[in-house]
Amino acid sequence: MTDRVDLNCDMGESFGAYRIGADEAVFPYITSANVACGFHGGDPTVMRTTLARARESGVAVGAHPGFPDLIGFGRRNMDATTDEVYDLVVYQIGALLGFANAAKMQLQHVKPHGALYNMAVGKPELAAAIARAVRDVDRGLVLFGLPGSHLISEGEAAGLRTASEAFADRNYMSDGTLVSRRRSDAHVSDAAEAVSRAIRMVREGTVTPVDGPPISMRVDTICIHGDGPHAAQFAQQLRDGFERGGISVRALR
Repeated sequence: MTDRVDLNCDMGESFGAYRIGADEAVFPYITSANVACGFHGGDPTVMRTTLARARESGVAVGAHPGFPDLIGFGRRNMDATTDEVYDLVVYQIGALLGFANAAKMQLQHVKPHGALYNMAVGKPELAAAIARAVRDVDRGLVLFGLPGSHLISEGEAAGLRTASEAFADRNYMSDGTLVSRRRSDAHVSDAAEAVSRAIRMVREGTVTPVDGPPISMRVDTICIHGDGPHAAQFAQQLRDGFERGGISVRALR
């Protein structure tokens, strides 16, 4: 389908005395960083230093807003209204935008985190609230979302540029959604398999779900989870695999 792809990672999720992720080791291999904005992870100092590391590494940056749920790492569903979702997304983008302006950096994108992302995939009203929030802060920002999901369609309806995001280390259902983390088959544990799947997703635009035949999937960017136990090793293998396969790894901008 394409010979280029963006490689993104969730970053800056440490806060206070708590260290989450292998950010410094992952930065050399990615092209876009999704920076936590203090709700599910991150804090002001971590936000500032993550942007500085991204600039040193030549990595594009975007906001990674989530539900206000530090204990659950933003992965628990919340019964939030559309107005609340709009407000929390505007708030978090604004926080990172302040640090970006201070550092003379430009934000590239917005990628919702965890439960906020997954709920918006299936609920158009939540996806629309997120898209409006992104547009109202800066209509030049790219909205990341699951291919074919409401995040993509509502983003486009709001006049935003969107990027369809695949996950190299997660399994899929036949409807294109991610396998629940509560299931034992949620993750792809073999790095070689994950790399070959990722190359196929980019090259052929297909992925094989756990419950059916291959499905079509547009892929503009591929996510690596920075809090995984072998994130840096996996990022290197994925980057090397793309380059061996003749796939250019570049940020969206």
